[in-house]
Amino acid sequence: MAVSMSLTKYKGLMKISVQCSNLELRSRGSRAREKKVDTSLIKRRDCVIGLVLGVSTICNKGSFDNVANGAGLPPEDKPKLCDETCEKELENVPMVTTESGLQFKDIKVGQGPSPPVGFQVAANYVAMVPSGQVFDSSLEKGQIYIFRVGSGQVIKGLDEGILSMKVGGKRRLYIPGLLAFPKGLTSAPGRPRVAPNSPVVFDVSLEYIPGLDVEEE
Repeated sequence: MAVSMSLTKYKGLMKISVQCSNLELRSRGSRAREKKVDTSLIKRRDCVIGLVLGVSTICNKGSFDNVANGAGLPPEDKPKLCDETCEKELENVPMVTTESGLQFKDIKVGQGPSPPVGFQVAANYVAMVPSGQVFDSSLEKGQIYIFRVGSGQVIKGLDEGILSMKVGGKRRLYIPGLLAFPKGLTSAPGRPRVAPNSPVVFDVSLEYIPGLDVEEE
């Protein structure tokens, strides 16, 4: 009888011990999950702080993508005068080089008149550094650029390049440093810097010439 009671007591103690162990394990698992969540939040917070301060070493690409997607930020998509299909076609277009060193490829040859020196022209443009990064664009501003061609109102390479275009045409100008920005351009937020006398690339479309009637084909 005494032996039976001892066994019953022992089994009861083991049951209580097992229950306590299970509770402890669940408690540890809960603390581990909380710690993991806290660590994830800290990493995400540090990533955002790093992006603001420009410290890229604390934020890997995956973390950056997660932050961007979480914020609902759209991918960079700037309007262009030459899309991917146009870029491929330009590879087969012959390069023209002028005496000044200006080079260009015609994306599309216009059917209208060419602008006389001193006339106003209305054009759209996308200005890039040689790597293809855009530093200025009339398309982004949503306003056609009007200037007097051949009168020094724009850089020499743009002046020369437009003078031989026809209305309705599009052209890519490869402008050498001497025909570009002698003093360079300071970089705006999100824009590349243009160093003094550095080459630039302009995609230009000649929209119309105010006051000059379009020639009949």
